[in-house]
Amino acid sequence: MKPLGRLRLGINIDHVATIRNARGGALPDPLRAALLAEAAGADGITAHLREDRRHIRDADIEALMAGISIPLNFECAATDEMQAIALRHKPHAVCLVPEKREERTTEGGLDVAGDAARLGAFITPLREAGCRVSLFIGHEPRQIAASAKIGAAVVELHTGRYCDLVADGHEAEAAAEFEALRTGATLAHSLGLEVHMGHGLDFETAAQVSVFSEVVELNIGHFLIGEAVFRGLGPAIEEMRRRMDIARASAGRA
Repeated sequence: MKPLGRLRLGINIDHVATIRNARGGALPDPLRAALLAEAAGADGITAHLREDRRHIRDADIEALMAGISIPLNFECAATDEMQAIALRHKPHAVCLVPEKREERTTEGGLDVAGDAARLGAFITPLREAGCRVSLFIGHEPRQIAASAKIGAAVVELHTGRYCDLVADGHEAEAAAEFEALRTGATLAHSLGLEVHMGHGLDFETAAQVSVFSEVVELNIGHFLIGEAVFRGLGPAIEEMRRRMDIARASAGRA
């Protein structure tokens, strides 16, 4: 069997900013976290600038654009304000996500099929500015097909439900969700979309989804920032990289 290509690892640094903002001041510094991630083998950095600025702030985006040498994935809601910020900075990628003020973290994926006209118009100037537009969606075929139709370059499939089912010990449901993610990745790839996955991934679940040949990138944040408390950010990322590589190599030999 043909070996699978290297799986990229994007590191979300939002919750370094969450810790900083809990006390105020400038520490811990999200840029320092991004640079440590880069040194540990990360392929990209994700930062979600929320409407309420609960973690990442505008100045963090400025610092990241100036300070890192790996791609920045600018995560945001599809609002006029965020579009203007993205067009000003022109990051490597812009990932559109659903956003509600009351949520603790992103819940579910975008309803691309139900909002295709608006989202299609929204992403056009981003594409023209040279940004790779990614849509954070569930694995439903209609959402994947709609994402391709409006011209997105990438879909990031939401792995949160799968991770929750694994954590709660619901083996049969987790197995079904795993297969649904596999089917979604296959469909997205067949439609010409680059396929990423993210949300809720830890060492175990990241290794499990690393076997999908169509997936080229995993984006992981909260787990690694938490793990950094115990082993340091660099070693946590290196361990994630190691487990992803082992799983990918094993899948290529299967």
